[in-house]
Amino acid sequence: MRVITQQTLGGPEVLSLVNAPEPRPLPTEVLVRVKAIGLNPLEARLRAGEFPLIGRPPFVLGWDISGVVEEAVTWRFRPGDEVFGMPLFPRAASAYAEVVPAPALHLTRKPASLSHVEASALPVVGLTAWQGLVDLAGVGEGDRVLIHGGGGGVGHVAIQIAKALGAHVITTAGGSKREFVEGCGADEVIDYTAADFTEKIRDVDVVLDTIGGDTAERSLEVLRPGGHLVTAVADEDSKLIAKYEAAGMRFSGIAVDPDPVALRGLVALVEQGRLRVHVQETFPFERVADAHRVLDGGHLQGKLVLTV
Repeated sequence: MRVITQQTLGGPEVLSLVNAPEPRPLPTEVLVRVKAIGLNPLEARLRAGEFPLIGRPPFVLGWDISGVVEEAVTWRFRPGDEVFGMPLFPRAASAYAEVVPAPALHLTRKPASLSHVEASALPVVGLTAWQGLVDLAGVGEGDRVLIHGGGGGVGHVAIQIAKALGAHVITTAGGSKREFVEGCGADEVIDYTAADFTEKIRDVDVVLDTIGGDTAERSLEVLRPGGHLVTAVADEDSKLIAKYEAAGMRFSGIAVDPDPVALRGLVALVEQGRLRVHVQETFPFERVADAHRVLDGGHLQGKLVLTV
C-alpha cells in the first residue's frame, strides 16, 4: 500500500509518498480501505515540530478517515461496511494511508447522505464541538452561546450543533464568511476585523473558543455570572484558569477523544438534516504537500480533504 510519511520535521515538502507493507488488524479491530482523509491544523503543527504529540519522525500523520471495511476481527462490522471515524487519537493512527487498521469502537457506519469526502471531514471537528457543547457545557434550549471562529472547521460544525440544541448562537468571523456562518445557523455575526466582540455582546452562557491568543481571557467580559468558557486551544493555562475561577466562572479545556456515543450523536444530526460539514477543497492523495500549504495558510472555511 501507499502511505504518506516524513523523515524530518519541516514544511510541506518533507511529506513523501512511499510504499509500505499492508497492516493487519488485531482482535476487536477492522482494516479500512480508505476513500478520503480529513486534514486538521494540528497535523501541520506536528509536521513542523511545533507540538510533540506523536514523537519524532519518521511517522505517518492523520486521524480522520472514511472508507470501506476490508477485514473485520470483530462482530461490530463486516467486510463491505462503509465506516468513518477518528481512531486512536491522541495516539498515532497513521491515517495518511490507503489502508488503516482501527479499533471497531472508534468508528461508526457512514450515513448514506454523506459522501466519503464529507464523512472524513467530520470526526475531529465534530467530536470537538460535541464534547465541548454537549458533554462539557450542557448547552440547552434558550442558552446564549458565543462561538469564536465560526467559519473554521470546529466553528461551523459547532454553530449547527448549538442550534440543534436550541441555543441562540453568536459567532465571530471575518466579514467574507458572514453569509457562510449565517447559512450554518448563526443568529448574530460579529466581524472581528471591524468590531471588538467585548463591546457588542453581554450575558453569554457559554463561550466556545477555537481561536486562542487572548480570546479566552477577553471572553470573561461577555460571560454572565457563572458562565462557562470551553476552549480547544488553551486548556493548560493555569493563570487563565485561576482568573476564571476567581471571577466565579467555569473553565473547561477539550481534549477530544474518539467517543463512539458522540460519533453516533453526530450521525443522528446528519440524518435529521441538521448537520452538514463543509469541505473547502479536496486534493488527490499524491498532492498532500499542496494541501498542507493551504493548511499552513490558515483562515479556512470548513475543512480540507485528501481523496484516495
